[in-house]
Amino acid sequence: MSQISQEILLPFLGTTLGAASVFITRGALHPKLLRAMTGFAAGVMTAASVWSLLIPAVGQTAALGRWAFLPAVAGFWMGILFLLALDRTIPHLHQNSLQPEGPRTRLTRTAMLVLAVTLHNVPEGMAVGVVLAGQRAGDRGITAAGSLALSVGIAVQNFPEGAIVSLPLRGEGAGQGRAFLYGVLSGAAEPLAAALTLWAAGLVLPALPYLLSFAAGAMVYVVVEELIPESSAGEHSNLGTLFYAVGFTLMLALDTALG
Repeated sequence: MSQISQEILLPFLGTTLGAASVFITRGALHPKLLRAMTGFAAGVMTAASVWSLLIPAVGQTAALGRWAFLPAVAGFWMGILFLLALDRTIPHLHQNSLQPEGPRTRLTRTAMLVLAVTLHNVPEGMAVGVVLAGQRAGDRGITAAGSLALSVGIAVQNFPEGAIVSLPLRGEGAGQGRAFLYGVLSGAAEPLAAALTLWAAGLVLPALPYLLSFAAGAMVYVVVEELIPESSAGEHSNLGTLFYAVGFTLMLALDTALG
């Protein structure tokens, strides 16, 4: 298997392993553990948006001088608006929420939970794909080790995401196989988004700075709109904030050590 295939599939493997936790325990995640996991995922995504996406995007347009920030800003806003559009048009249900978002639908609660996780797996997959495209294009700001660090970081934070889908379903009475399948399906969009983004970026290399910052904007939207509120919902606790810092510094360490 090629390096590119491995890095595309690595985050999906993280989701799958997390979903497999349903074969070890049946109980739903403890609220404090869920809060810690969500904060950790938010920290990883924020750091990846900065070091793996926005900084390389600005570096690619350094020839523009003082206006080098413009492509990154434009791409970032396109990513924000793209996720906003998805948020408004796809029915989904977040953890610890009784009120579905998006248009009215007859989809089951389980299906909407899977769609909610899928929504923020799309920008993560795009991030992996566009960074791999930058590496293939010979961008000095994106090394093979740097793209691997991004894939590893997202894989680590995908582990709790798979568990967040499968364990509550098991706790509600779903069979182990069904709960595991839904957990895996929630991450299936990620390698697909990565492969499509890699292909598209290869066709239009001049658009790479916009695509890098687009993925960053999409991930930041998910962090601010979904993950941070979930990590601090309910009874006051600093766990979400502390694990946000853990995820952020882990991604920083991986990007520095491997990049």
